[in-house]
Amino acid sequence: MDEEKTVAPQEQPAPAEDNRGQWFVLHTLSGHEKKVCESIKRQICLNDQAGVYEACVPMHKVVEVRQRQPKVKSQKVFPGYILVRMDLYDELGEVNEKAWFLVRSVQGVLGFVGNINHPVPLTEQEVKDILGVEEDENGAPVAMAKFDVGEVVRITNGPFEGFEGTVTEVDGERGLLKVMVSIFGRSTSLELESWQVERVN
Repeated sequence: MDEEKTVAPQEQPAPAEDNRGQWFVLHTLSGHEKKVCESIKRQICLNDQAGVYEACVPMHKVVEVRQRQPKVKSQKVFPGYILVRMDLYDELGEVNEKAWFLVRSVQGVLGFVGNINHPVPLTEQEVKDILGVEEDENGAPVAMAKFDVGEVVRITNGPFEGFEGTVTEVDGERGLLKVMVSIFGRSTSLELESWQVERVN
């Protein structure tokens, strides 16, 4: 009688990191970021050859003090914006119509940030800054800063880094600011997290 041979199960290779595409900032209806993100993810599953690979709503942890008690909570990094990793352009620099249509056809999407006809992808450093802001270098949540209406501030993080503007509205409970900045010669109101700006001396 032949002896049974035991075959050791083969180890499954670790999934390779997906480095396809570039990251773009997508402008959405305020308050619809998660809904838009989930819709894009569903479309990716249905159209896996369209050249769109990932969508996310960047989040970070902040500390707010209520009744003298610190509380850690998660907040959106960019209210009104999400990130999408996709092949928006082909090898010749032409727009990938399938990818463009998949993203722009989702309800709640207002468009890409930047040049309307030729959106510019985020740099590698910008992606690291945006997707790695949940905690500071010591692993501690980021504390909220306090600002007043009329203050001049400089944006220190994200696609509008370096722009200066004036605070027009403060939502202390949610840690949000509305800042009026000049983009391409036009006054534009941006909704930002308080940690994304600093006072201009």
